[in-house]
Amino acid sequence: MSDEDETRYAHHDSLLGLLQRGRGLGAVRARQDPAAAAPLVYDVIRRDWRWDGVDDRGLFHARLLRDLELSPGPVVAQLAGDEDACMRAIDALELLALGGSDEAREGLRAHVREGAYWIRVLESVADRWPVAWWEDLEGAARSRIGEEADEEALPWPCEPWIRFGIRTRVFPALPAEALGDRSGEELLAVLADARSGDGPKTGVLRELARRTPDEALIPLVPSLGTSDGRRSLPALRRAVEGLGALAVPAARRWAADEREWLARLGADVLADHLGPELIPGLAAELRDQWRERAWCGPDRTAKRLARFGPDAAEAVPELRRFWLHTPHSWERPAYLEALAAIDQDGLDYAHTESLWDCEEQARLLGIARAPDLPEVRERLAALRDDPMEEAEVRAAAGARFEEARSQL
Repeated sequence: MSDEDETRYAHHDSLLGLLQRGRGLGAVRARQDPAAAAPLVYDVIRRDWRWDGVDDRGLFHARLLRDLELSPGPVVAQLAGDEDACMRAIDALELLALGGSDEAREGLRAHVREGAYWIRVLESVADRWPVAWWEDLEGAARSRIGEEADEEALPWPCEPWIRFGIRTRVFPALPAEALGDRSGEELLAVLADARSGDGPKTGVLRELARRTPDEALIPLVPSLGTSDGRRSLPALRRAVEGLGALAVPAARRWAADEREWLARLGADVLADHLGPELIPGLAAELRDQWRERAWCGPDRTAKRLARFGPDAAEAVPELRRFWLHTPHSWERPAYLEALAAIDQDGLDYAHTESLWDCEEQARLLGIARAPDLPEVRERLAALRDDPMEEAEVRAAAGARFEEARSQL
């Protein structure tokens, strides 16, 4: 990681650093002094602090605005920015509207009528809002779509265009012969044919990954790098993972190969299936990842270490560091799960904090494992009743709350 990356995020234990990372503790601290937290909240919505596109922030931001009783006005104004800024504003505002904010709802509706990214806004709210909240925008949509002379500017067939009966693009015709209709032998023959390009081979690997594992794939693996020899074909890893322990004997040879992509694949297969003799190497790998501040990938190392339970105790310090520091919030639940499998000491606090985390999986872990305390039950009830929350989280929180109440 470069020095610039190191200074991009505030200290992991500061309020700004916690909010940038989507940590639950940041949401809890912000509620203690809303006036002081307000400029920081607006800043983390205005700027994209996600380490990766899969990191979740929309609900986290919407809850901060609602729980701190902050005006959504600055976020509504952000809709007029560039496309990325607009998308971040949409994520928070459409949820905030579900949480009861008329200003957020009307801000998005106004953008559909007048804003630059109105198609993206309308498709997004149609996916999340009740139909009654957006179906009266049909007239505005018809008028504005008529301004789009370029065929490629037309939307794809989805809501709200289907409901409105507005012309959309046409999906390209599918190939006459679907891979699903071909036998395993035919698919493997495509992979074995040196004349097959990367595209057809990738399609075949995706199809094989959906099927019952076929050991006949194993001897073909070393030939399934990209045509430039620099990496594996995109779907190869998933197809090999489906083979499970069947690939272990071959993986020992792959791990010693001079091609980096094949050696990495072989090492990964071995790490997923061999025994406790792997622990020192995996723990060293995690230490190296921490030293390099490699925020993408240590979750996989953590999951492998979790298989060994308390025997992997030497990895606990790095797992704790990654959970506290990582800006890559999507990986944070993996560190918490690994710690729970290896050493649960001190995790009551981490599981409780996770009830406010930006990531759905982290909240689910908190719901399942936070100690039965009054503040936990209060948070469970809030999650259960929150119209902005994901359905799975609401259901899990409701079940845990009822379980806790039945034991009183």
